Amino acid sequence: MTRATITQCAVLVGGFGARLGTPTAYTPKPILPCGDRPFLAWLLRELVRFGVTEFLLLTDYLSADVEKTAQDIVSALPREARITLSEEPVRAAGSGGAIYHARDRLDERFLLCNGDSLLDCNLADLLAAAASDNESVTGRMLLRQLDDASRFGVAALDGDRITGFSERPSPGTGGIINAGTYVFRRGLVDSLSPQCSIEADILPHLAAAGMLRGTLGDGYFRDIGTPEDFARAQAEIPRLLRRRAVFFDRDGVLNIDRGYVSTRERFEWMPGALEAIRYVTEARWHAFVVTNQSGVARGHYDEAAVRQLLDWMADEARRAGGTIDDVRYCPFHEAAVVDAYRRSSDWRKPEPGMVLDLIRTWELDPERCVMIGDQPTDMAAASAAGVSGHLFPGGNLLEFVRGIVRP
Repeated sequence: MTRATITQCAVLVGGFGARLGTPTAYTPKPILPCGDRPFLAWLLRELVRFGVTEFLLLTDYLSADVEKTAQDIVSALPREARITLSEEPVRAAGSGGAIYHARDRLDERFLLCNGDSLLDCNLADLLAAAASDNESVTGRMLLRQLDDASRFGVAALDGDRITGFSERPSPGTGGIINAGTYVFRRGLVDSLSPQCSIEADILPHLAAAGMLRGTLGDGYFRDIGTPEDFARAQAEIPRLLRRRAVFFDRDGVLNIDRGYVSTRERFEWMPGALEAIRYVTEARWHAFVVTNQSGVARGHYDEAAVRQLLDWMADEARRAGGTIDDVRYCPFHEAAVVDAYRRSSDWRKPEPGMVLDLIRTWELDPERCVMIGDQPTDMAAASAAGVSGHLFPGGNLLEFVRGIVRP
Protein backbone atom coordinates (compact mmCIF):
# COMPACT_ATOMS: atom_id res chain seq x y z
CA MET A 1 0.00 0.00 0.00
CA THR A 2 1.34 3.44 -0.97
CA ARG A 3 2.10 5.68 2.00
CA ALA A 4 0.08 8.88 2.14
CA THR A 5 2.97 10.76 3.73
CA ILE A 6 5.51 12.19 1.29
CA THR A 7 8.74 13.25 2.99
CA GLN A 8 10.42 15.26 0.20
CA CYS A 9 9.27 18.64 -1.07
CA ALA A 10 10.96 20.59 -3.86
CA VAL A 11 10.31 24.33 -3.57
CA LEU A 12 10.54 26.75 -6.49
CA VAL A 13 12.37 29.82 -5.18
CA GLY A 14 14.16 31.06 -8.31
CA GLY A 15 11.78 33.70 -9.64
CA PHE A 16 12.81 37.34 -10.14
CA GLY A 17 9.80 38.91 -8.41
CA ALA A 18 9.80 41.82 -10.85
CA ARG A 19 6.24 42.90 -10.02
CA LEU A 20 7.26 43.64 -6.44
CA GLY A 21 9.82 46.21 -7.56
CA THR A 22 12.34 47.51 -5.03
CA PRO A 23 11.90 44.83 -2.29
CA THR A 24 13.14 42.08 -4.63
CA ALA A 25 16.04 44.05 -6.11
CA TYR A 26 18.37 42.60 -3.48
CA THR A 27 16.23 39.93 -1.80
CA PRO A 28 14.56 36.89 -3.42
CA LYS A 29 10.79 37.07 -3.07
CA PRO A 30 10.31 33.93 -0.91
CA ILE A 31 12.69 35.20 1.78
CA LEU A 32 11.17 38.65 2.12
CA PRO A 33 10.11 39.27 5.72
CA CYS A 34 6.55 38.33 6.66
CA GLY A 35 5.99 39.24 10.27
CA ASP A 36 8.93 38.01 12.34
CA ARG A 37 10.36 35.57 9.73
CA PRO A 38 10.72 35.10 5.97
CA PHE A 39 7.63 34.14 4.00
CA LEU A 40 9.37 30.86 3.10
CA ALA A 41 9.66 29.99 6.80
CA TRP A 42 5.86 30.06 7.18
CA LEU A 43 5.46 27.86 4.11
CA LEU A 44 7.94 25.23 5.31
CA ARG A 45 6.43 25.32 8.79
CA GLU A 46 3.09 24.31 7.29
CA LEU A 47 4.63 21.50 5.24
CA VAL A 48 6.35 19.82 8.21
CA ARG A 49 2.92 19.46 9.81
CA PHE A 50 2.12 16.92 7.09
CA GLY A 51 5.29 14.86 7.38
CA VAL A 52 7.82 16.60 5.11
CA THR A 53 11.38 16.10 6.42
CA GLU A 54 13.47 17.08 3.40
CA PHE A 55 13.31 20.33 1.43
CA LEU A 56 15.06 20.80 -1.90
CA LEU A 57 15.13 24.50 -2.80
CA LEU A 58 15.26 25.07 -6.57
CA THR A 59 17.13 28.35 -6.93
CA ASP A 60 18.28 30.80 -9.61
CA TYR A 61 18.01 34.51 -8.82
CA LEU A 62 20.20 35.53 -5.86
CA SER A 63 20.81 31.90 -4.97
CA ALA A 64 23.56 32.77 -2.48
CA ASP A 65 21.10 34.87 -0.48
CA VAL A 66 18.63 31.98 -0.35
CA GLU A 67 21.42 29.68 0.84
CA LYS A 68 22.42 32.06 3.64
CA THR A 69 18.84 32.27 4.90
CA ALA A 70 17.90 28.62 4.38
CA GLN A 71 19.77 27.14 7.32
CA ASP A 72 18.36 29.74 9.70
CA ILE A 73 14.88 28.87 8.48
CA VAL A 74 15.27 25.12 8.86
CA SER A 75 16.90 25.38 12.29
CA ALA A 76 13.89 27.35 13.53
CA LEU A 77 11.29 24.89 12.25
CA PRO A 78 9.25 23.11 14.94
CA ARG A 79 10.10 19.68 13.51
CA GLU A 80 13.48 18.37 12.40
CA ALA A 81 14.07 18.69 8.66
CA ARG A 82 16.93 18.82 6.19
CA ILE A 83 17.35 21.51 3.56
CA THR A 84 19.52 21.48 0.42
CA LEU A 85 19.75 23.66 -2.67
CA SER A 86 19.76 22.94 -6.40
CA GLU A 87 20.94 25.97 -8.38
CA GLU A 88 20.01 26.15 -12.04
CA PRO A 89 23.16 25.93 -14.22
CA VAL A 90 21.64 28.33 -16.76
CA ARG A 91 19.74 31.55 -16.17
CA ALA A 92 15.97 31.57 -16.57
CA ALA A 93 15.62 27.80 -16.95
CA GLY A 94 12.00 28.16 -15.92
CA SER A 95 10.06 26.22 -13.31
CA GLY A 96 10.19 23.02 -15.36
CA GLY A 97 13.89 23.49 -16.10
CA ALA A 98 14.59 23.91 -12.39
CA ILE A 99 13.04 20.50 -11.74
CA TYR A 100 14.89 18.98 -14.72
CA HIS A 101 18.28 20.09 -13.38
CA ALA A 102 17.46 18.54 -9.97
CA ARG A 103 16.16 15.29 -11.49
CA ASP A 104 18.85 13.06 -9.97
CA ARG A 105 17.94 14.26 -6.48
CA LEU A 106 14.21 13.59 -6.58
CA ASP A 107 12.45 10.79 -4.74
CA GLU A 108 10.11 8.41 -6.55
CA ARG A 109 7.21 10.52 -5.22
CA PHE A 110 7.71 14.11 -4.17
CA LEU A 111 5.83 17.29 -3.40
CA LEU A 112 6.48 20.43 -5.41
CA CYS A 113 5.35 23.87 -4.38
CA ASN A 114 5.80 27.51 -5.32
CA GLY A 115 7.85 29.42 -2.79
CA ASP A 116 5.77 32.57 -3.13
CA SER A 117 2.22 31.38 -2.47
CA LEU A 118 0.38 29.71 0.39
CA LEU A 119 -3.00 28.04 0.67
CA ASP A 120 -4.10 27.39 4.24
CA CYS A 121 -5.94 24.15 3.59
CA ASN A 122 -5.92 20.55 4.73
CA LEU A 123 -2.98 19.23 2.68
CA ALA A 124 -3.83 15.68 3.79
CA ASP A 125 -6.70 15.68 1.26
CA LEU A 126 -4.13 16.03 -1.52
CA LEU A 127 -1.83 13.39 0.00
CA ALA A 128 -4.63 10.88 0.54
CA ALA A 129 -5.95 11.28 -2.99
CA ALA A 130 -2.47 11.00 -4.50
CA ALA A 131 -1.81 7.80 -2.56
CA SER A 132 -4.83 6.26 -4.29
CA ASP A 133 -3.85 7.35 -7.82
CA ASN A 134 -2.73 4.55 -10.12
CA GLU A 135 0.60 4.59 -11.93
CA SER A 136 -0.89 6.12 -15.07
CA VAL A 137 -1.30 9.39 -13.15
CA THR A 138 1.93 11.40 -13.22
CA GLY A 139 0.77 14.25 -11.02
CA ARG A 140 -1.96 15.65 -8.81
CA MET A 141 -2.24 19.35 -8.12
CA LEU A 142 -3.92 21.42 -5.45
CA LEU A 143 -6.66 23.69 -6.80
CA ARG A 144 -8.56 26.63 -5.36
CA GLN A 145 -11.89 28.14 -6.39
CA LEU A 146 -11.71 31.95 -6.56
CA ASP A 147 -14.54 34.41 -7.11
CA ASP A 148 -12.12 36.54 -9.14
CA ALA A 149 -9.54 34.46 -10.99
CA SER A 150 -8.42 37.23 -13.36
CA ARG A 151 -4.80 37.15 -12.13
CA PHE A 152 -4.45 33.44 -12.85
CA GLY A 153 -4.99 30.84 -15.52
CA VAL A 154 -7.89 28.49 -14.79
CA ALA A 155 -8.26 24.72 -14.91
CA ALA A 156 -11.08 22.66 -16.41
CA LEU A 157 -12.18 19.51 -14.55
CA ASP A 158 -14.04 16.33 -15.35
CA GLY A 159 -14.52 14.83 -11.89
CA ASP A 160 -11.00 15.08 -10.49
CA ARG A 161 -9.35 14.73 -13.90
CA ILE A 162 -7.85 17.99 -15.17
CA THR A 163 -8.74 18.21 -18.86
CA GLY A 164 -7.07 21.49 -19.75
CA PHE A 165 -6.19 25.07 -18.89
CA SER A 166 -7.28 28.44 -20.22
CA GLU A 167 -5.86 31.95 -20.03
CA ARG A 168 -6.78 34.49 -17.40
CA PRO A 169 -10.49 35.35 -17.47
CA SER A 170 -11.78 38.90 -17.43
CA PRO A 171 -11.84 40.79 -14.10
CA GLY A 172 -14.57 39.64 -11.74
CA THR A 173 -14.84 36.21 -13.33
CA GLY A 174 -14.56 33.20 -11.03
CA GLY A 175 -12.62 30.06 -11.76
CA ILE A 176 -10.58 27.15 -10.45
CA ILE A 177 -6.91 28.08 -10.24
CA ASN A 178 -3.64 26.28 -9.67
CA ALA A 179 -2.79 26.76 -5.96
CA GLY A 180 0.89 26.01 -6.56
CA THR A 181 1.29 22.68 -4.74
CA TYR A 182 1.65 19.31 -6.45
CA VAL A 183 2.37 15.63 -5.89
CA PHE A 184 4.45 14.17 -8.74
CA ARG A 185 5.94 10.84 -9.62
CA ARG A 186 9.58 11.02 -10.63
CA GLY A 187 8.51 9.98 -14.12
CA LEU A 188 7.62 13.66 -14.58
CA VAL A 189 11.24 14.31 -15.59
CA ASP A 190 10.66 12.39 -18.84
CA SER A 191 8.46 15.30 -19.96
CA LEU A 192 10.92 18.03 -18.96
CA SER A 193 13.70 19.83 -20.81
CA PRO A 194 16.57 22.06 -19.60
CA GLN A 195 14.49 25.19 -20.18
CA CYS A 196 10.71 24.94 -19.83
CA SER A 197 7.78 26.08 -17.75
CA ILE A 198 5.88 23.58 -15.61
CA GLU A 199 2.74 25.72 -15.91
CA ALA A 200 2.85 26.68 -19.60
CA ASP A 201 4.55 23.64 -21.15
CA ILE A 202 4.19 20.57 -18.93
CA LEU A 203 0.82 20.71 -17.17
CA PRO A 204 -1.19 21.19 -20.41
CA HIS A 205 0.68 18.22 -21.92
CA LEU A 206 -0.09 16.01 -18.91
CA ALA A 207 -3.74 17.11 -18.90
CA ALA A 208 -4.15 16.31 -22.59
CA ALA A 209 -2.67 12.85 -22.00
CA GLY A 210 -5.04 12.15 -19.08
CA MET A 211 -2.13 12.01 -16.62
CA LEU A 212 -3.08 14.91 -14.33
CA ARG A 213 -5.56 15.01 -11.45
CA GLY A 214 -6.72 17.80 -9.17
CA THR A 215 -7.84 18.16 -5.55
CA LEU A 216 -9.83 21.21 -4.50
CA GLY A 217 -8.72 22.93 -1.32
CA ASP A 218 -10.40 25.77 0.52
CA GLY A 219 -9.20 28.36 2.98
CA TYR A 220 -7.00 31.42 2.95
CA PHE A 221 -4.92 31.83 -0.24
CA ARG A 222 -2.22 34.40 -0.85
CA ASP A 223 0.25 34.80 -3.70
CA ILE A 224 2.79 37.49 -2.75
CA GLY A 225 3.54 38.50 -6.36
CA THR A 226 2.15 42.05 -6.13
CA PRO A 227 2.87 44.81 -3.58
CA GLU A 228 -0.76 44.79 -2.45
CA ASP A 229 -0.86 41.04 -1.84
CA PHE A 230 2.53 41.03 -0.16
CA ALA A 231 1.40 43.77 2.24
CA ARG A 232 -1.72 41.76 3.07
CA ALA A 233 0.33 38.61 3.63
CA GLN A 234 2.59 40.43 6.08
CA ALA A 235 -0.41 41.41 8.18
CA GLU A 236 -2.51 38.26 7.81
CA ILE A 237 -0.25 35.19 7.71
CA PRO A 238 1.50 35.50 11.11
CA ARG A 239 -1.87 35.85 12.81
CA LEU A 240 -3.55 33.10 10.79
CA LEU A 241 -0.87 30.43 11.20
CA ARG A 242 -0.53 30.77 14.98
CA ARG A 243 -3.14 28.12 15.50
CA ARG A 244 -5.22 26.68 18.29
CA ALA A 245 -4.24 23.14 19.31
CA VAL A 246 -5.53 19.85 20.67
CA PHE A 247 -3.26 17.58 22.71
CA PHE A 248 -4.48 13.98 22.47
CA ASP A 249 -3.46 11.30 24.91
CA ARG A 250 -2.88 8.06 23.00
CA ASP A 251 -3.92 4.85 24.81
CA GLY A 252 -7.57 5.07 25.85
CA VAL A 253 -8.24 8.08 23.61
CA LEU A 254 -6.90 7.54 20.11
CA ASN A 255 -6.75 3.76 20.47
CA ILE A 256 -8.25 1.04 22.62
CA ASP A 257 -6.05 0.61 25.70
CA ARG A 258 -4.93 -3.02 25.69
CA GLY A 259 -1.94 -2.40 27.93
CA TYR A 260 1.51 -1.64 26.51
CA VAL A 261 0.44 -1.42 22.86
CA SER A 262 3.57 -1.33 20.69
CA THR A 263 2.66 -2.99 17.38
CA ARG A 264 0.13 -2.46 14.61
CA GLU A 265 -1.26 -5.92 15.31
CA ARG A 266 -2.30 -4.91 18.83
CA PHE A 267 -3.34 -1.39 17.86
CA GLU A 268 -7.04 -0.65 17.34
CA TRP A 269 -8.27 2.88 16.67
CA MET A 270 -10.87 4.21 19.06
CA PRO A 271 -14.25 4.58 17.29
CA GLY A 272 -14.27 7.98 15.61
CA ALA A 273 -10.57 8.62 16.26
CA LEU A 274 -9.41 9.04 12.65
CA GLU A 275 -12.48 11.14 11.95
CA ALA A 276 -11.69 13.28 15.01
CA ILE A 277 -8.15 13.94 13.80
CA ARG A 278 -9.51 14.91 10.39
CA TYR A 279 -12.09 17.17 12.03
CA VAL A 280 -9.40 18.96 14.04
CA THR A 281 -7.24 19.39 10.92
CA GLU A 282 -10.17 20.71 8.90
CA ALA A 283 -10.88 23.19 11.70
CA ARG A 284 -7.33 24.58 11.18
CA TRP A 285 -6.19 23.44 14.63
CA HIS A 286 -2.95 21.61 15.40
CA ALA A 287 -3.34 17.95 16.45
CA PHE A 288 -0.62 16.70 18.82
CA VAL A 289 -0.10 13.40 20.64
CA VAL A 290 1.38 13.29 24.15
CA THR A 291 1.78 9.80 25.59
CA ASN A 292 3.45 8.13 28.55
CA GLN A 293 5.32 5.07 27.30
CA SER A 294 6.60 3.37 30.44
CA GLY A 295 6.61 0.09 28.51
CA VAL A 296 10.07 1.12 27.33
CA ALA A 297 11.31 1.52 30.89
CA ARG A 298 9.66 -1.77 31.87
CA GLY A 299 11.42 -3.63 29.05
CA HIS A 300 8.30 -4.54 27.05
CA TYR A 301 9.52 -2.79 23.88
CA ASP A 302 12.11 -0.20 22.84
CA GLU A 303 11.92 3.41 21.68
CA ALA A 304 12.27 2.37 18.04
CA ALA A 305 8.98 0.48 18.37
CA VAL A 306 7.30 3.55 19.89
CA ARG A 307 8.51 5.82 17.09
CA GLN A 308 7.60 3.30 14.40
CA LEU A 309 4.05 2.96 15.68
CA LEU A 310 3.60 6.72 16.06
CA ASP A 311 4.89 7.22 12.51
CA TRP A 312 2.41 4.65 11.23
CA MET A 313 -0.40 6.37 13.14
CA ALA A 314 0.48 9.70 11.52
CA ASP A 315 0.46 8.15 8.06
CA GLU A 316 -2.89 6.46 8.70
CA ALA A 317 -4.28 9.81 9.86
CA ARG A 318 -3.13 11.44 6.59
CA ARG A 319 -4.61 8.61 4.57
CA ALA A 320 -7.90 9.39 6.33
CA GLY A 321 -7.62 13.09 5.49
CA GLY A 322 -6.17 14.53 8.71
CA THR A 323 -2.73 14.96 10.21
CA ILE A 324 -0.90 14.49 13.48
CA ASP A 325 1.30 17.58 13.51
CA ASP A 326 3.78 16.38 16.12
CA VAL A 327 4.20 13.94 19.00
CA ARG A 328 5.92 13.71 22.37
CA TYR A 329 6.36 10.54 24.43
CA CYS A 330 8.00 9.80 27.77
CA PRO A 331 9.86 6.46 28.12
CA PHE A 332 11.05 7.05 31.71
CA HIS A 333 9.77 5.59 34.98
CA GLU A 334 11.15 5.50 38.52
CA ALA A 335 10.48 1.75 38.74
CA ALA A 336 12.16 0.90 35.42
CA VAL A 337 13.81 -2.47 34.92
CA VAL A 338 15.96 -0.95 32.17
CA ASP A 339 18.66 1.07 33.92
CA ALA A 340 18.87 3.80 31.25
CA TYR A 341 15.21 4.73 31.83
CA ARG A 342 15.08 4.51 35.64
CA ARG A 343 14.47 8.09 36.69
CA SER A 344 11.72 10.58 37.28
CA SER A 345 10.90 12.94 34.45
CA ASP A 346 8.91 16.14 34.18
CA TRP A 347 7.71 14.82 30.82
CA ARG A 348 5.82 11.96 32.46
CA LYS A 349 2.20 12.92 33.07
CA PRO A 350 0.89 14.17 35.49
CA GLU A 351 3.88 16.47 34.99
CA PRO A 352 3.38 18.94 32.09
CA GLY A 353 6.76 18.66 30.35
CA MET A 354 5.56 17.16 27.06
CA VAL A 355 2.79 19.72 26.71
CA LEU A 356 5.06 22.62 27.64
CA ASP A 357 7.68 21.51 25.13
CA LEU A 358 5.13 21.50 22.31
CA ILE A 359 3.79 24.89 23.43
CA ARG A 360 7.29 26.35 23.27
CA THR A 361 8.30 24.64 20.02
CA TRP A 362 5.13 25.50 18.11
CA GLU A 363 4.71 28.99 19.66
CA LEU A 364 1.28 28.25 21.10
CA ASP A 365 -0.92 30.25 23.43
CA PRO A 366 -1.92 27.83 26.25
CA GLU A 367 -5.27 29.57 26.60
CA ARG A 368 -6.06 28.55 23.01
CA CYS A 369 -5.22 24.87 23.59
CA VAL A 370 -7.10 21.87 24.95
CA MET A 371 -6.05 18.46 26.25
CA ILE A 372 -8.19 15.36 25.69
CA GLY A 373 -7.27 12.45 27.95
CA ASP A 374 -8.87 9.54 29.73
CA GLN A 375 -6.99 9.65 33.04
CA PRO A 376 -6.72 12.11 35.96
CA THR A 377 -2.98 12.33 35.18
CA ASP A 378 -3.86 13.83 31.77
CA MET A 379 -6.04 16.46 33.42
CA ALA A 380 -3.30 17.26 35.95
CA ALA A 381 -0.75 17.74 33.18
CA ALA A 382 -3.14 20.01 31.30
CA SER A 383 -3.81 22.12 34.38
CA ALA A 384 -0.11 22.46 35.17
CA ALA A 385 0.52 23.64 31.58
CA GLY A 386 -2.30 26.17 31.68
CA VAL A 387 -4.34 24.20 29.16
CA SER A 388 -8.03 23.34 29.35
CA GLY A 389 -8.48 19.63 30.12
CA HIS A 390 -11.35 17.42 28.91
CA LEU A 391 -11.78 13.90 30.31
CA PHE A 392 -12.84 11.46 27.59
CA PRO A 393 -15.29 8.89 29.02
CA GLY A 394 -15.01 6.50 26.07
CA GLY A 395 -17.32 5.99 23.14
CA ASN A 396 -17.04 7.84 19.85
CA LEU A 397 -14.13 10.29 19.91
CA LEU A 398 -15.41 12.42 17.03
CA GLU A 399 -18.66 13.12 18.86
CA PHE A 400 -16.67 14.13 21.95
CA VAL A 401 -14.29 16.38 19.98
CA ARG A 402 -17.12 18.15 18.18
CA GLY A 403 -18.30 19.46 21.53
CA ILE A 404 -14.90 21.04 22.20
CA VAL A 405 -13.29 22.12 18.93
CA ARG A 406 -14.85 24.90 16.89
CA PRO A 407 -13.60 25.87 13.40
